[in-house]
Formats: sequence, C-alpha cells, structure tokens
Amino acid sequence: MPFGMFDPTIVLLIPAMIFAVWAQFKVRNTYAKWSKVRATAGMTGAQMAKSIMQRNGVGDVGIEGVPGVLSDHYDPRVKMVRLSEPIGNGTSISSIAVAAHEVGHVLQHAQGYGPLQLRSALAPVVGFTSMAAFPLFMIGFLFNIPGVSGWMMDLGILFFSGAVLFHAVTLPVEFDASKRALAQLTQSGAVAHEEIGGAKQVLDAAALTYVAAAAMSALQLVRLLLLRQSRD
Repeated sequence: MPFGMFDPTIVLLIPAMIFAVWAQFKVRNTYAKWSKVRATAGMTGAQMAKSIMQRNGVGDVGIEGVPGVLSDHYDPRVKMVRLSEPIGNGTSISSIAVAAHEVGHVLQHAQGYGPLQLRSALAPVVGFTSMAAFPLFMIGFLFNIPGVSGWMMDLGILFFSGAVLFHAVTLPVEFDASKRALAQLTQSGAVAHEEIGGAKQVLDAAALTYVAAAAMSALQLVRLLLLRQSRD
C-alpha cells in the first residue's frame, strides 16, 4: 500500500478538505459582506480593542499592526494584540468584531482561562513534534527495517497526536473568545441592536476554520492508524 498520492486511505480526508474549502469561502464572504457596513459607534478596530481592555481593567497589553489580511492574533508571550490594517484602521462591523475577538483572548489570559493556558503550553512542543511526525512515520512505513520501522511509525503517530490535541484545545479557546467578544460589543452598546446579527455572523464564520482544522487533523490521525495497522 503506497503512502502518498495514490494511498486509498486518502479518501478519509476528502470530507475535511471539502469542509475546509467551504469554511474559508464562508469566512471571506462573510468578512467582505460586513466590511462594507460601517458600525454605528464609528470606532476603528484598534480603538474598539483598546476600549474593551480599558473597560475590563487591562492596561498591560499593547496593540500593533501586522501585515496581511485576517492575520489578526493575540500573542500572550509578549502581551500584544496584532491587528491587520483593514481591521485595526477599519470602522466596519467586521473590523470591530474581529478586534473584539482578539481582545477576548486578552480577557482569557487576564483571567487565567485554563484552555488558553494549556494551548500556550502545548504550542512550542507541538510546533516541533508536528513537523517531525510525518517524516518519522513515512520513513518507518516505506522502509521495512526490522526492529526500527515499527517504533518510528508509532513515534510519528504519538507526535501527530499532540497536534490533534492542540486543535481540540483550540476549539473551546476560540469559541469562548467569540462569546466574550459578542458580550463586550453588546453590553457596551458598541453595536446597535440591528448590527448584532452581523457581528455574530463574522465571529461564527471565523470559528468554522478552527473546526475544519480540528476535523482534518483527527481524520489524518485515523489515516495514520490504519496505515500502521496494515503493517502488523
């Protein structure tokens, strides 16, 4: 059973691939739609982020620009919210919703939210193990070396399991950040009643990409397990 393009187990990934493509389309389409609608508050994404942090007593987190589109993120290591130009300087529903989401992570950090702490602890380890997982597994699978191939495949699977765990932990982190963002936007009156639905659409669409990534990693793990079993 060849490992690669013509491996029959690749069909396991097709549903996740389709879902991932659809999720990306949904995010970009929803973002584009609500980026054309100016929020009633008239605040930029950066101003909204600062306002939410001030309202919640967070004064030790900075805000800076970052290149790209939808490349926005919060870095807990240096306590910095990084917003892309359309988000940081934009005044649309999309801009303030995405900015509020990133500040949702700031609030998680400030309050010691467990899943965020776990994800931050896993990140540097998973960064290494996920890169090593496939080379280890492929070498063990392709070269039948007695006493070596088996443990190399097992180690590759173990390393990749760390990536699956990381994606699983990411889901509650991202959903909770969006929940916090929507609460901050509505409770403060930053969005009018008729704008709440738009902000929620933006936040929900973004969450789909994390669901797609988790599904892809889980199915990839199942695939590796099936390939490993075929060698027993």
